[in-house]
Amino acid sequence: MFSFNRTYVLPFKYSIPNSINLHLETVSYFKRYLKYLRRALFLNLKNQKHLELFKINSTHKRILWINISAPSLGDSLMDLSSRALLGNRYIDLFTDSKNANLYLDDEFFSNIFTSTDDIDENNYDLVIIDSFSTRSVRVKTKVAPTLNYVGIFGFFNGPEVNRTLFSFHQLNNLLEYEMSESKILEIAKNYISISKEDKELVRQLIPNNYISIVIGGEWKYKTYDKWLELIKKIIQSNQELNIVLIGSINATKASNDLISNLPQCNLYDLVAKLSFNQTAEVIRSSNILICCDGGLMHAANALNTTVVALFAKLSPEILLTESCISHNLYDDHTVNNLSADDVFKIYIEASNNLA
Repeated sequence: MFSFNRTYVLPFKYSIPNSINLHLETVSYFKRYLKYLRRALFLNLKNQKHLELFKINSTHKRILWINISAPSLGDSLMDLSSRALLGNRYIDLFTDSKNANLYLDDEFFSNIFTSTDDIDENNYDLVIIDSFSTRSVRVKTKVAPTLNYVGIFGFFNGPEVNRTLFSFHQLNNLLEYEMSESKILEIAKNYISISKEDKELVRQLIPNNYISIVIGGEWKYKTYDKWLELIKKIIQSNQELNIVLIGSINATKASNDLISNLPQCNLYDLVAKLSFNQTAEVIRSSNILICCDGGLMHAANALNTTVVALFAKLSPEILLTESCISHNLYDDHTVNNLSADDVFKIYIEASNNLA
């Protein structure tokens, strides 16, 4: 079971959107094998190889899930989405400190840890490891050196895949296919919980009837620079509409520019003023969210908000599931190849489809 093909063959029996063929064409055999060998040797060095299991059984009632390989907020939400399949089991999470607050009010995780010193191996029957990266294996070895474990991504590394579907299908595989493929496709989605306190705080800041727009961005190819043109079109179509601007600190200048250029409009600036979960509550209460691919898009999908989403390089099929209420535009290179006219048309389409 420790064969090299585990780096590029899906570990479950169903197909999902992926770039496996492209990966095999563009990354050399030597480079792929070297990465596998390094991880396999590290598992042996840490005396972990023999502890891997390939199913979760009825005796595994208390589980520690280690999730630190992909620290972005969006990847975290997708990779951990399948926790919903673990039913009445007791699950704790070890994760990156910047992601911990996402899960503090979670309906599935009981405790959230960011320090290995806080974990007692004796509290668990099984460990779930996000991947066999040296970082994840090192944490597993430190906190639960003798416990059996299962992997989600395991050795699979390199090809882009739909991470939510991968997580659901692999956990279903580990549970010996308790659910059919069609059922998984029906229920696969992200999850996020929002506390009563955050809901009340946001309620005092937002207008009654509004859309939200996520501005700014970490990556240039998915940071849209035509918001002013688009917002003017939206306001012209409905001058009574309220618009809430959201985003992280990298969007501060963009939000200030929009406010100064549209002083008479019903704009509410909440950029960099709320936590991620509080911003998710703003999104939950929106009629529509307009955004580029990013963590807040994944939060919107978790909350069943209607989304107008702009994608570049990675297609919507790689990032969304059937349960997402999403109206999408895509470009191979950058979201800025998408015109404001085209985004406005999709926005109107989404508005007309609202219940």
